[in-house]
Order: sequence, then structure tokens, then C-alpha cells
Amino acid sequence: MSLPKAELHLHIEGTLEPELAFALAARNGVTLPYADTEELRKAYLFDDLQSFLNLYYELMAVLRTEQDFADLADAYLARAAAQGVRHAEIFFDPQAHLVRGVGMGTVVEGLHRALVRSEEMHGISTQLIMCFLRDESAESAMETLEAAKPYLDRIVGIGLDSAEVGHPPVKFREVYEAAAALGLRRVAHAGEEGPPAYITEALDVLGVERVDHGLRCMEDPELVERLVRERIPLTLCPLSNVRLRAVDILEDHPLPAMMDAGLLCTVNSDDPAYFGGYVGDTFHAVHEALGIGQERLRELARNSFEASFLEHDEERRARYIAEVDAYEFE
Repeated sequence: MSLPKAELHLHIEGTLEPELAFALAARNGVTLPYADTEELRKAYLFDDLQSFLNLYYELMAVLRTEQDFADLADAYLARAAAQGVRHAEIFFDPQAHLVRGVGMGTVVEGLHRALVRSEEMHGISTQLIMCFLRDESAESAMETLEAAKPYLDRIVGIGLDSAEVGHPPVKFREVYEAAAALGLRRVAHAGEEGPPAYITEALDVLGVERVDHGLRCMEDPELVERLVRERIPLTLCPLSNVRLRAVDILEDHPLPAMMDAGLLCTVNSDDPAYFGGYVGDTFHAVHEALGIGQERLRELARNSFEASFLEHDEERRARYIAEVDAYEFE
């Protein structure tokens, strides 16, 4: 679906398709424990978030050089452009690379190599958001922020991802305060597997401006009322929610009820190589499974630009929203 849209919840490591994984493995002399791409694809079936994360981190072993990260980002941007993405705010997980001996500079410079030419090559403006792994220590997060300081001209904000349950937002209060002092934007995963209280804590303790996932807010009417009143965007990932068993089937996803409640919802792909589709595929899927009509799809697309970190370029934001308004569905 080529409706113009921004993608605000996208883990670049989660765009590693089996074909590229094997190509990078061959280039870097890494042996993968799978016979071929078909066998690897069969491993992309998950019982929960942790079973996905196990494979996600295992495959990162193929990412070693700046060129690897550039190739990974280029591959995503080409697919995203074909599905109507005009602006992408891209997450990356430096701790997962640092622990393997891959330096912060290698990761950021490699990604930047692709992002700096994205608008010319793919027609997509980009921003980069550095995420902390919440199942690692707060000290590790602070060390990661310190390591990123030479590259902050290329990083717009910070996020919080990985295993949610048992790792409440308050654990990262100090690193979020330090990031705010550096002028970084703040988002965090909350209310995917964790309870609605994690969403409230992310807002009140971490000062997040956007909630990644957030679907469990629907269990707390007062929280829903607050999110609506304060216009806090939610970056929902319906295909991911089904693959990770947060929702049994797509037809049961609360997206229509969330929109009816007045929440500022956006639709994103999360880790599209693993979850069965990129963001255009996701728009098509919610249209088919949830009866989200054309004007509501347009609303979701408009929301994505309103929720994006484009305050430095309101003219661009307005241009993108005008493209959404002018779009003619086939």
C-alpha cells in the first residue's frame, strides 16, 4: 500500500532478511546454524517475545563492519520506499553490537552512510534513535550513552526495548535524565507485554514523548483518557503483536477501539523480516482483517507524520501531510 506514511517503530536489526544474513555471513566468515535460507525462515516462528529475541540476537553475529550496517539500512530503505514510506525514524541496538566487539563508531557510521543518501536514493528522510536493552543494567545503558556522545550529531533520540516484563521504566530514570540534558528526544517500549502501569511510569519517570506499542493502555480507562488529552502518540505494531502472541489473531487487535477512543495511533512494522511484513503490508493487513477503511488509513498515515520528530522542519511535515491528503486510493 503506497499511501505516504512515516515509520516510527522500526528496529534496523529486525530488517535482516535471511538472504542478506547468509550473504553477510559469507562475507565475514561467519557460520550460521542453518543449512539455507529456507531452513532459517522456518525458525521465524515464535512462542513469545523471548523466543524471538533469542534468534534476533543470534543473527546479529553477521553484522561486523560499517559496510554491513550500510547494506542493512539500504535494503530496508529500498523496501520501505516501495511501500510508501516518506520518513523513517530508525531504532538501533548498540549494546548488542558492543558486547560482540563491534564499536559504536562502526555501527553509527555504517548506518549513517546509508541514511545520509536516503533522500536522494529512496525519497525518504530519516532520523536515528539509539535504544537501550532493558534486560541489561542501567549502568550499561549509561556507558552506552557515554560511548555515543561523539556521534550525537547523528542521533536524534533514545529508546528502550528488548524483554519488558520485570524491567520497569524506573530502572532507567538516570540515563533518561542524562539524555534529556543532552537534548535528545525520548521514547520507550511500554505496555506490549508489560502492564499499563509501565506506560504511566514511562511518561512520568522517563518523560517519554511517544510510547512504543502501548496497546495494553486499553486496560486502564484513566490512562486512555490521559493519552488522549495529552496527545501522546502510540507506535503500534499489529503484525508483531500477533507473531509474539500479545494478540491471538489480527482480527482481535484493539486498533479500531483505540482509534474510536481518540488515541493518536500509528501503524508500524517493528521487525519486519521476522514478523511477516513491512509497513505497507501492515496497512493492508489491518484494512483486510480489521475493516479499517480508506479514510481511517489516511488518518493513520496523517498521525504518523504528526507524531514524528520533525519539529525542526515543519515545512517538510506539512508537505508530507499534504501528500497524504491528496493520495487517491486504487
